[in-house]
Amino acid sequence: MKKSVFLGALTVAGMAAGVAAAGTMDDVKARGKLNCGVTTGLVGFAAPDSNGEWKGFDVALCRAVAAAVLGDGNAVEFVPTTGKTRFTALASGEDDMLARNTTWTFSRDVDLKFEFVGVNYYDGQGFMVPKSLGVSSAKELDGATVCIQTGTTTELNLADFFRANNISYEPVPIETNAEAQQQYLAGACDVYTTDASGLAATRATFENPGDHVLLPEIISKEPLGPLVRHGDHEWGDVVRWTLNALVSAEEMGITSANIDEMSAGTNNPEINRILGSEGTLGEMLGLDAEWAKRAIKVGGNYGEVFAQNIGESTPIGLARGLNAQWTDGGLLYSPPFR
Repeated sequence: MKKSVFLGALTVAGMAAGVAAAGTMDDVKARGKLNCGVTTGLVGFAAPDSNGEWKGFDVALCRAVAAAVLGDGNAVEFVPTTGKTRFTALASGEDDMLARNTTWTFSRDVDLKFEFVGVNYYDGQGFMVPKSLGVSSAKELDGATVCIQTGTTTELNLADFFRANNISYEPVPIETNAEAQQQYLAGACDVYTTDASGLAATRATFENPGDHVLLPEIISKEPLGPLVRHGDHEWGDVVRWTLNALVSAEEMGITSANIDEMSAGTNNPEINRILGSEGTLGEMLGLDAEWAKRAIKVGGNYGEVFAQNIGESTPIGLARGLNAQWTDGGLLYSPPFR
């Protein structure tokens, strides 16, 4: 869920600059806990289970960073944030990082003074409607009421699409995915629009998922990924290369099942550098040699994390698509570990 911000850019940027100067990694180590901003609840990506334990695709990245830095993937305080509150929480220092399906945009990177450290899910905005509505294309939605999260660029994308197709709509503003689900199921809106992955995750929680369809149109590019504050490059490097370690691990066949064996040394120098049996990459990050081994081991490589939380064998049922490895025709790859 994404996008544009209706709060004061200068205020957020000022807070970010002040907090970043403090040195986030030192703060995390001293606290003994990573404060990770997540969504208020999106099954498959970030949501507490029946025991109150946070699980999901984005949650796994938080745990990987905590394992890399603190040696414990459970040393995380999950901070639920909405589309409106997420950037203030990061800028003020309440969060050390955000991992909550947030789109990388120019203004967020440059004007709000945040640093996106990579893309962990390539997405696009879509539309979900009740099958009973009898439409097969978003271009047939003239006059529809549309549930839309505030504080997101979804609003701008939606306006552009309807204007370009010379059709009209009535927005029904909501703040969280839970509110959107409630309003949509209650019939307060004909359509729910957000990232296609979010729609799939939301539909999976319905009592009768088959009564709802995702329309074929994808109307935007939504590169979703973790972000940190500008100015704290050392911390940014840690989060960036933790994500890269998960991606590279899948490409190189490092899994949660074989990682202990492979960390003893292989005939592939890059695997050895990632897992710390040779080289000094951990030292360059201010961490020990086994930082990436811990990050990968806590939840598996990128492919394992995807499959366990949002993949085709889960109720959410997302195919890899653009999020396949580059070797399989997707967009996913990490810069070299060297």
